[in-house]
Amino acid sequence: MARTKQKSDDPGNLPLKRLQQMAAAGEEILEIYRVLEKAGSNVVAEVLRHQGTFYQWNHYPPGDSVDWETHSQYYFHAHPQDQRGGEHGHFHCFMRYDGIAAGARPTKLETPQADNEDRIGCHLVAISMDKAGFPVGLFTTNRWVTDETWYGAPDVIAMLDNFLIDHTHPSWATNRWLSAMFRLFGADMKALVEDRDATVAARVKDQPDGDVFEDRGLEITSHRAISVKGKIAAVHHALKEKRAV
Repeated sequence: MARTKQKSDDPGNLPLKRLQQMAAAGEEILEIYRVLEKAGSNVVAEVLRHQGTFYQWNHYPPGDSVDWETHSQYYFHAHPQDQRGGEHGHFHCFMRYDGIAAGARPTKLETPQADNEDRIGCHLVAISMDKAGFPVGLFTTNRWVTDETWYGAPDVIAMLDNFLIDHTHPSWATNRWLSAMFRLFGADMKALVEDRDATVAARVKDQPDGDVFEDRGLEITSHRAISVKGKIAAVHHALKEKRAV
């Protein structure tokens, strides 16, 4: 079972420059919420706009949203009601092959049909959303869930800062929000990826003869609840403390 952390990393342990970047990201997220609320919308509704009937499992937008300059990619979807665990749906975020550093090396997969060149790239993190269109959690998944190429935590962590969707499809507001979420919760995402590898390692130890990456009994490899307002407040407190020194 995946390890779960309910408390975010302490922003007080982060350098000043990172805190300033997080504060700017928090301000951008709140501004996006403000303008969307005036239009009676939210970041999920923007992705689903003009898409017709919503179908579980389908990717929104169709074909995913890809920034071909940064090689970042995402889609939103939802599972059947009995599989949602209280969430409305989630954003899956990836780094495509051309955005992965040349020195990064994928983990050797035990499954014979695992052809790396045919895979989507590297899954970074997923963001759980509530029915009002606000983020409530972050999580990582096992390899089979997204059919990704599996990279170890150090390589995945190096990709987190490079995630950026810098265009308007399907929504300029949602794309900027998602990019800002990676800046505001970057430390949490790093910890989640480390926990992901610890979960997989523990599974291998418990079941040494199995193929952990194809283990249907292991879907969510790490998870933590999040609060945008709570994180912003913690960042501002940490900035105040550092400036008082």
